Parts: sequence; C-alpha cells; structure tokens
Amino acid sequence: MTDEIDDIIDDLHAQADDDRDPESTPEVGIIMGSDSDLDTMSGAYDALRALGFAEQTDYDSPPAARFSFESYVVSAHRTPDLMYAYGETAADRGVDVIIAGAGGKSADLPNMTASIAYPLPVIGVPVKEKSVDSVIGMPTGAPIVAVDAGKSYNAALSAVQILARAHDELADRLRAEHDDRRRNVAGVSRDLHGLGLDGFRDR
Repeated sequence: MTDEIDDIIDDLHAQADDDRDPESTPEVGIIMGSDSDLDTMSGAYDALRALGFAEQTDYDSPPAARFSFESYVVSAHRTPDLMYAYGETAADRGVDVIIAGAGGKSADLPNMTASIAYPLPVIGVPVKEKSVDSVIGMPTGAPIVAVDAGKSYNAALSAVQILARAHDELADRLRAEHDDRRRNVAGVSRDLHGLGLDGFRDR
C-alpha cells in the first residue's frame, strides 16, 4: 500500500511539473478523509455536475467539458505525506479551489490542507456534527471557509462562486440554478395556497 501511495504522490508532482493548458486541468479538487465520507460528499458532485462540470479521472485525458473536478481520498492521519503532496501541488496542477471533507472530532484534513495549499481557497465540509468545531477552528492568519455539517452541496456552490469571478459563464450558470430554485418555491407556494393543506398533501 505504501508503494501505491508513493505512486499517487509521484503522479501529483509529475502533473505539477507539467505545463498544461489550464482549460485541460480540473478547477475544483474534492478530497475526503475516507471513502466512508462519500455519502456526505456526494452533494458536491451533484452540485458540480448540475452546473456543467465533468469529473476528470485521467490527467492525460481531460473531459470535453470546459470545467472539471477531480477527487481523492486523502487521510490527514493515515497518509500525511499524501495530504502534503496534494496541498503543495494543487495550484501548480491547475486546481483553483479545494473542497475538503472530514469527520470525527479530529477532522484535520480541511484545516491542514488550507495551511499547506495557502493561498489557494479551501472550503471545509464537516462530515458529521461533531466535526464542526475542528473544521472551523483555524487561528488568525490561517483562514478556511467552512459550511455546516453535511452541506457539501453548498461547498460546491461556494467553489463555483469563487471561480465565477473570473468566468462569466459560471456566473450565468449559478444565476440559472438560483432561478430554478426560486421557481420551485413559487410552484410549491402556489399549490399550497390554491389546494389548501389537505389538497396539497393528497396531490
């Protein structure tokens, strides 16, 4: 297993040394402490896909979509060397924003990644309620953005908001997504008013 971790680390450094067109590299990196966090972190995947991002699984074969994301399992405690390599190489590999999720009382992955990857923005996702204090507990001068426990969908929206400052196309997609949510609320409100409580529940 150690050799496999070393291989991933070597790949990350090789990608960082490769001068790639930024349009062919993932803008968003999703990392989590364990694959058991996937159920919670899947919201980030859902949000990014809804906004037209494709998942990049092969650095040498980028998807056709203009914007993409990647994901890795990176344990702050079991594979600190991988965590350092990911944080150190992210910007040079073309990543613009990192979404980092971790659970447990010692949810150190978002915090440590934010320190290592600085000044790259890192959005922390506490996978469990008990992880909130750990994720948001950064000292002055070592910032991290964090969402509430389990809200990885919001983390992805925040990541795209950051990217949208440089990409009008993403700002348009965010506005369209927001408008869809407004329309959904309008439809529900109209039905509740028009049908009444019993009719609304029976519809």
